[in-house]
Amino acid sequence: MVGARIVDRLPDNWRWIVTTRASVVLALLVALLSVATGIVRIDQQAADFGPLAPHVPVAVQDAVGFTGALTGFLMVGSALALRRRLRAGWWATVLLLPLTAIQGLLQASPYSLPLVVLSACALPTLFLTRRQFDRSLSLTTTQIAAGAALVGVQAYGTFGSYALREQFDGIDHLLDAFYFTLITSSTVGYGDIGPATEVAILFTMSVVVLGVASFGIAIGALVGPAIQARISKTLGIMTDSELDLLDDHILVLGYGDLTEPIVDELHEAGRQFLVVTRDPEAASALADRDIRVLTANPSDEDPLQRARIESARAVLVATDDDAQDALAVLTARELRPDVRIATAATDRENSRKLERAGADDVISLSELGGHLLVRSALGEDESPVVSRLLEDEQPSNAN
Repeated sequence: MVGARIVDRLPDNWRWIVTTRASVVLALLVALLSVATGIVRIDQQAADFGPLAPHVPVAVQDAVGFTGALTGFLMVGSALALRRRLRAGWWATVLLLPLTAIQGLLQASPYSLPLVVLSACALPTLFLTRRQFDRSLSLTTTQIAAGAALVGVQAYGTFGSYALREQFDGIDHLLDAFYFTLITSSTVGYGDIGPATEVAILFTMSVVVLGVASFGIAIGALVGPAIQARISKTLGIMTDSELDLLDDHILVLGYGDLTEPIVDELHEAGRQFLVVTRDPEAASALADRDIRVLTANPSDEDPLQRARIESARAVLVATDDDAQDALAVLTARELRPDVRIATAATDRENSRKLERAGADDVISLSELGGHLLVRSALGEDESPVVSRLLEDEQPSNAN
């Protein structure tokens, strides 16, 4: 709450800096620096580092070099989640930023100083933009089960091989058991750790079978839907199951400069609506804003039927092309004679044509603009609003 108030009070020329995009960019920079410094630390010797090196054990420096690179890759994932404005991505970044800063300090390297500074600078920005990351991460039952299966198989292999460590060559610690399980279930199999008895061989075979199955299921359930959703958003394609959920919605046929304010108002009001446009770039931009969009010709019958015009509450048509709008209105009226259709005419002479096409309400932009300008010049546009506000305040003042 306090961070959001600070952002609201920032001047206009500074407010754009503390934005969602700034948080995403800072998280990505921290991720790249974490990976880079981790690789540099692995490649260098402790003697090559600065004055902090003698105070940090070499084993710790080596460990944070490897884990720093791993943390950097995790930061890339959290930055992508931030880009989607996911709340889970915000929490993951908040937890990872102090870790990258600590790893930078423990690397005891002058190369890691920018990592520490940038991690410290990214945290305040992240807290200031906290309210911007309000989208929840929704996982299906299949995705949860696939993730649980993957974790369960790794736990089964780790604790099982550790319990049978006397029957394996090379397993002395729990870390050895986890290493063996990971390379075995992923079918890498370096051969440095192997079973020495028949029981250990049978156990290793079970880890291979279960590991391959769990990896395959996890990739299909966790990664597959994300790729499919991204492709669908890019192409503006909605699945039939998503379209079937539409009910009592508003259809916005076509997209242009006149349509943008309509979409913004419907989106801010939380209305259920669907935009049908033939412009793939516009469809991709709308999909990135989590707005339902269908890439198709709004004057064709099939897209409107797929958009469930039979259950639509109303139809809005307002683009820069009156001729295309008339075709869209005509098609919508033929498919749904009882639906209310509202449209706008960029040319005053086209108002009657749109009415004859089947529109219930046609707003002439030239007439509306002239009317509003006259009322504004005479000061008449304010009087109804002011009087209404005064009427609303009278009872409270009387009390």
